[in-house]
Amino acid sequence: MAKARTVYVCSECGGESPKWAGQCPQCNAWNTLAETRVQAAAPQRGVARACATATVVPLREVQAREAPRRTTGIEEFDRALGGGLVEGGVVLIGGDPGIGKSTLLLQALAAMAPQHRVLYVSGEESGAQVALRARRLGLAAEGRGDVRLLAEIALEPIVAALAAEKPAVAVIDSIQTLYTDALQSAPGSVAQVRECAAQLTRVAKESGSSLVLVGHVTKEGTLAGPRVLEHMVDTVLYFEGDTHSSFRLVRAVKNRFGAVNEIGVFAMTDRGLRGVANPSALFLSQHGAQVPGAAVLVTQEGTRPLLVEIQALVDTAHVPNPRRLCVGLEGPRLAMLLAVLHRHAGVATFDQDVFVNAVGGVRIQEPAADLAVLLAIVSSIRNKPLPRGLVCFGEVGLAGEIRPAPRGQERLREAAKLGFSLAVIPKANAPKQPIEGMDVVAVERLEQALERIKAG
Repeated sequence: MAKARTVYVCSECGGESPKWAGQCPQCNAWNTLAETRVQAAAPQRGVARACATATVVPLREVQAREAPRRTTGIEEFDRALGGGLVEGGVVLIGGDPGIGKSTLLLQALAAMAPQHRVLYVSGEESGAQVALRARRLGLAAEGRGDVRLLAEIALEPIVAALAAEKPAVAVIDSIQTLYTDALQSAPGSVAQVRECAAQLTRVAKESGSSLVLVGHVTKEGTLAGPRVLEHMVDTVLYFEGDTHSSFRLVRAVKNRFGAVNEIGVFAMTDRGLRGVANPSALFLSQHGAQVPGAAVLVTQEGTRPLLVEIQALVDTAHVPNPRRLCVGLEGPRLAMLLAVLHRHAGVATFDQDVFVNAVGGVRIQEPAADLAVLLAIVSSIRNKPLPRGLVCFGEVGLAGEIRPAPRGQERLREAAKLGFSLAVIPKANAPKQPIEGMDVVAVERLEQALERIKAG
């Protein structure tokens, strides 16, 4: 048996170093090297012979085919996955504790059980605890099939169970709790997580089973463990939303079989997570009258346009350094937008506290939110509401120009469908054909947009 050795593994990139250092020599991250005992691999024979039989073919001769999907029975979950689970595909899903990862996956398995053989591997809870959750969600009473359950954290029995059961879909909850006897490090260490994920991925590819791995997240909200874990899998999903709110978003940040940035919107109820048919209604506040500092943005999440209310509050600063705080938006970008607002529109905020919030707990990452943020800020400074029925989108450049956003026609049609009658958009997004019931104002400069809302 090969002798175990001690190495230092980076929690960010998974690189190994023979001795500890403050900085990882591979990715230059600080304080990420952790001591790990690994088993030296036995020498492999016949590798040269296996490599010699590999066949190289021209790309044009490779038969391309669409990957068959297994629908989960939950429409919003299928949307985030790009249409459903892929045979042999591996999905990694992460999120804060208690946000609903296990609940959603248990609901999906219960919905798939009548048509497919499914297996739920629980490493964090006992079988009795999983059964209590299923009873609380009403899954057993609905008679949606039999979910096979295994409470185990050792990798070898799990691999044996996958070979014996041959499930179409298997869930591992969670990957950080597993360990393999081939390594002497503790469960959850970089080496254990990487090795367990690699072996489970290999089993899924060979058997054609769809595998879902649940991962823990760090304080920063990213998946815990080595970054190579995200490269091993086919799809990476993140749960978003406040645990104190009833709304949840599942966002795809990587998908080899579909579009990225697709989201599924859910509401947490006493019977589990339920898909939301009209998610725009979640992110629009219902004001009795028009209020200053509120602008409606039409954002694009994957292939779905969403209407989100952006709220801004500008108040006199009582400290030498005014505060700039963003919730749901990029904080550094706010300082840049305020500088553009001062330089090109003459609106100064150097002695004002500025707070910006995206209603509903949604996180907006696209720059097309710039125009809505500035209009909300100006509305708060003037203490004057924006025109009724106004929506807007557009990126604001440092020169004060309004740049176009992708899929402008889809955004406008979604806004018109929800009853909005006025849109301030970049000139490059102006529709060629009029949109029924909507007055479209196309602008090229920030000053033009501010003059339009002032006139309105």
